[in-house]
Amino acid sequence: MPGEREGDGVSFLPSMSVLPKTYDAAAAERRWSEEWERSGLFTAGRRAGAEPFVVMIPPPNVTGVLHMGHALNGALQDVLVRFQRMRGRDVLWLPGTDHAGIATQAVVERKLFKEKGLKRQEMGRDAFLAEVWAWKEEHGGIILQQFRALGCSCDWTRTAFTMDENLSRGVREAFVRLWERGLVYRGARMVNWDCVLKTAVGDDEVEDIERKGHLWTLRYPLADGSGHLSVATTRPETMLGDTGVAVHPEDARYRAVVGKKVRLPLLGRLIPVVADDSVDPAFGTGAVKVTPGHDPADYERGQRHGLPLLSILNPDGTLNAEAGPYAGLSREAARKTVLADLEAQGLLEKTEEHLLRIPISDRSNSPIEPMISEQWFVRMEPLARPAIAAVKEGALRIVPERWTKVYLDWLENVRDWCISRQLWWGHPIPVWYDADDLPAASRTPLALGDPHPISKKPIVRQDEDVLDTWASSWLWPFSTLGWPDEQAADLARYYPTHFLSTAREIIYLWVARMVMAGYAFLDRCPFSDVYIHATVLDAQGRRMSKSAGNGIDPMEMIRQYGADAVRFTLLILTTEGQDVKLSPTKFELGRNFMNKVWNAARYVFSSAAPETRGGRSGTHLTDRWIVSRAQGAVQEIDEALLAYRFHDAAQSLYRFVWDDFCDWYLEASKRRIQEGEPGCGATLWSVLATIVRLLQPFAPFLAAELAEHLGESEAAALLPWPKAAERDPEAEADMERLQGVIRAARKLRNENRIGEAERVEVSMRTEDAAPLLAYAPLIRELARLSAFHAGPDVARPPAAATEVLGKDEVYLSLAGHVDLDAERERKRGEIEKAQALRDSIEARLDNAEFVAKAKPEVVERERGRAAEARERIARLREALESLG
Repeated sequence: MPGEREGDGVSFLPSMSVLPKTYDAAAAERRWSEEWERSGLFTAGRRAGAEPFVVMIPPPNVTGVLHMGHALNGALQDVLVRFQRMRGRDVLWLPGTDHAGIATQAVVERKLFKEKGLKRQEMGRDAFLAEVWAWKEEHGGIILQQFRALGCSCDWTRTAFTMDENLSRGVREAFVRLWERGLVYRGARMVNWDCVLKTAVGDDEVEDIERKGHLWTLRYPLADGSGHLSVATTRPETMLGDTGVAVHPEDARYRAVVGKKVRLPLLGRLIPVVADDSVDPAFGTGAVKVTPGHDPADYERGQRHGLPLLSILNPDGTLNAEAGPYAGLSREAARKTVLADLEAQGLLEKTEEHLLRIPISDRSNSPIEPMISEQWFVRMEPLARPAIAAVKEGALRIVPERWTKVYLDWLENVRDWCISRQLWWGHPIPVWYDADDLPAASRTPLALGDPHPISKKPIVRQDEDVLDTWASSWLWPFSTLGWPDEQAADLARYYPTHFLSTAREIIYLWVARMVMAGYAFLDRCPFSDVYIHATVLDAQGRRMSKSAGNGIDPMEMIRQYGADAVRFTLLILTTEGQDVKLSPTKFELGRNFMNKVWNAARYVFSSAAPETRGGRSGTHLTDRWIVSRAQGAVQEIDEALLAYRFHDAAQSLYRFVWDDFCDWYLEASKRRIQEGEPGCGATLWSVLATIVRLLQPFAPFLAAELAEHLGESEAAALLPWPKAAERDPEAEADMERLQGVIRAARKLRNENRIGEAERVEVSMRTEDAAPLLAYAPLIRELARLSAFHAGPDVARPPAAATEVLGKDEVYLSLAGHVDLDAERERKRGEIEKAQALRDSIEARLDNAEFVAKAKPEVVERERGRAAEARERIARLREALESLG
């Protein structure tokens, strides 16, 4: 085996431990986690001359705890970095957390109010921030501890936090550079506004929720007295900010009124009727109100038609003076009052139930208001150009490839980025003002009274806003390596990085922005490959969420099944490009596999003589076959991991260990081990050592435990990855033929309900009998036969079950094992049942009404069932005929 034979530089300790009867996953996880941390095994730089391989962990929120998406992504990254570490690379997997401005501030505010009855405004900014830092020190590392429990082999010595001093310095540097290039500006633009938190929020902090609501039809009187327009809306209170009504230019119903004016109900303001292609004539009445200050689509319509921009809301969601007599009302009270007044004036035409998608802040759980607000923005179009070219010119690859379109669509239609937040926790915007309100950006923090960088007058205040959290995390691939110190040793060695694994939801919110930042500040793409991992769904195919109560706690699964089982289950169930449906019982798959490996290792330890370890593998067909299959597994896993096909890699490992090694080779080895064949023992030790190495990226705790018991001279994580040697196609072909005979015999035995304790006679008509007869003892042993005959002239016994293998036929003699008369009767009964089932299904399929009304997948399933029934009938008839 690769890595196991003499002369390959791998040494073994002279003695080996005895494996306990059962694998104690919890004990192994505790022991190895502590050992890895103590030894600094995963610290980058241990292999100074080796080629680097760098992965930056997507920094989870400091408020967060591990969920299944984190667990999947952590497992994917760890598999890859462990694999590359074993291939000799100098691996840096850098961990860290994000300060999560809104989420963290909200957590601490709730805590302070609950425990002390205090609001942050009562404390003052400095005192409140001191409380946030104290909370962060106490609770902010929970999720990283959970990543450790999962087995993640990060370089914990380089753990970063987005508000560490050096990262904060990078944020100021980035802001000032953009300022100097004219790419940062302050202006009034439409943003997502959280009226509870009183701050702008990003698109990633907004979730569209489907709710039952209403569609109200309102009457807008034409100013010339010739009638009215019926306008449909789901938000009647915002009509107070209307500055127009829009219809589709080709809607014949409204051609006569385009260009006229209507009188805004309740306020009496005259507003124009405009024609705009964006209006859907099929929605409501086909005429829509235009409220440029409170709807993104209306903002665009207003810009196209030069409509005034009115804002009717205060930051807390109450109505302002622009709402006239409704000023001071909350949004909810204003809706009720407006509807009542419209009805009183005969202007509420009708009310219909309507299903709505409402944007909800995931921080305050309150409806988001689109509002015009004075904020800081980054001009994105110049930054987007090199990020677009990176993909089109091949500097950046996105896997699966279909997500490239999402990335490009956003960049090619990018809008300016609102980077300011009305919070206290976060990176303060590095802009200072003099008494004339002249702004200036500075790389170093300035104090009140210092000379203003431009006017030289005393500074009187700093901008009160903080930066959007993404304004620090978009620098993550290089600010964590020492930037803006361009001479930093880590930056020189480990940038650009190689691989990023993340969720689809942040392709544009984070991935695209990191690429833009990489080119803007270092003129290089920050990573070469981006892997978009699957979404973990519940068993019904729904997204897991706290509100739905359908989440699965990875830590609970680790406690129940073990970290290796959780990792392996997630990997083997997650097919590239497809989301995974998950229930807690699915983790039994991973646990069963870990137990299978452990029990196989126990068999080797208890059966193979220690002195055969390190010897030459045997020349028996099964030895040559399992060694060749091992080469194939190494090659398949190697290729799959290099192509980021994690499922395929896990599947190859599973098939090789469970099917080839355990189900076939171990069974085939038992007699030979009893007879003391040294070649068989050497093969067992060699293949087991290779399995431990292949297992290490997927199940590191179990691999470490087995490596120690095997007496490996190096930690499992640093063992060299096996190198695939040439395969033995002749051995694989011969063994496959033997397996075919054995499977056929087992199948015929099962179909005829002959217990394994009964020895049966099997014969085979074949032109090529010599290879089979050479290993007849093995066939007899594994198929539990009393006799096995093969040759071109073998005749079928009078009462025999038959299985066709290509040009060959396998016969199992039923005489003396089956009551032929009773079996004939039973087979006839089974045929009748199968025919009845077939007839009922075919009758359903012959019913044109059923085929027309049923879902296509239902019809297709029924066709499949009919085919299966026909196939079963044919097999039963063959079996009946074989009984004579």
